[in-house]
Amino acid sequence: MLIVKKFGGTSVGSPERIMNVAIRCVEDYKKGNDVVVVLSAMGKTTDDLISLAHKVNPKPPKRELDMLLVTGEQVSVSMMAMAMASLGVRAVSLNAFQVAMHTTSQYSNARLKRIDCDRIRHELEDRKIVIVTGFQGINKYDDYTTLGRGGSDTTAVALAAALHADACEIYTDVDGVYTSDPRIVRNARKLQEITYDEMLEMASLGAGVLHNRSVEMAKKYGVTLVVRSSLNYSEGTVVKEDAKVERMLISGVAVDKNADRVSVIGLKDQPGVAFRLFDILAKANVNVDMILQSIGRDDTKDISFTCDDGQMDEAIKAIESNRERLKYHKIDMNSDVAKVSIVGAGMMTNPGVAAKMFEALYNEGININMISTSEIRVTVLISEREAERAANAIHDAFGLAD
Repeated sequence: MLIVKKFGGTSVGSPERIMNVAIRCVEDYKKGNDVVVVLSAMGKTTDDLISLAHKVNPKPPKRELDMLLVTGEQVSVSMMAMAMASLGVRAVSLNAFQVAMHTTSQYSNARLKRIDCDRIRHELEDRKIVIVTGFQGINKYDDYTTLGRGGSDTTAVALAAALHADACEIYTDVDGVYTSDPRIVRNARKLQEITYDEMLEMASLGAGVLHNRSVEMAKKYGVTLVVRSSLNYSEGTVVKEDAKVERMLISGVAVDKNADRVSVIGLKDQPGVAFRLFDILAKANVNVDMILQSIGRDDTKDISFTCDDGQMDEAIKAIESNRERLKYHKIDMNSDVAKVSIVGAGMMTNPGVAAKMFEALYNEGININMISTSEIRVTVLISEREAERAANAIHDAFGLAD
């Protein structure tokens, strides 16, 4: 078997944990399997490097920031190869250049285009464990790029797809995918299985267990994922196309505090205004999520949208630089917001799911600012300080507890 194993930052956060991961990987290797290991940077290394950069430049150039951040994963993979060598196993560490992991040119949030697997296959044929840097790639200019937060998951899934791996295992500091973040919802329950679509919605909504682009890629190439803990040997959660229905209306509650609301007030109430606004944001590479347009009055209307808090400044700058084109009155913004969502395939065949969610919020006296829906998701925008209370109330209302 060919197994791809990805370990997150907490799993390799210290020399002791690196050795623990090395032992786990060697166990599979000694069973006769080919093993490819994808690693994140150790512990909070990426956060520390970002903090260091901002001490030199509060708004560092994204190209240079990527050049700095990729050093974190290179430390992890080299340390892991050393740990495996101490166990008497041949291993080789490779970075994005050595593997040739080709990406788009968008620094800090690049997308993988293709992976040259010849070097990896050669090392596997030589019976080595191959340890690859996650989170990073190279663009057409031969510059380092990074794939965004959680990008190591995407690296692992892409390698599993390109190498036609028999298994892709994502190791983290939790035992699997839960009905909600156990750090927020006190009685969250681990799921045995979840569908790609449900996992994609939860990942996109701040669940944090898997990078949303990794789930997209897994679904596209049919890569079955297993999410499990690196700290114990308990069974994890399987993410695949069809999961056993656990007879619940919803599969989980997600909370995303990494959101900001921007409102463009006093736009002209005429065709093409929404297009112009979101075309400007798209060209500025701002990812927009929830959108709300008011009913026109006095020949004007307001459009509100949410984006990641790291992109709010870019969004406002893009809008302000196109004031003549948009002809708006003012911009209003709010960082004290959070998205709380319910996700589940059961919504498609069960009426009243949204009403049940709204009732739970009403009973807690929580006001809803915006609402967004899909076939298997309902998301509300509320005050950030009420997010955890809202998540617990909704989780209890749908009976998701252990």
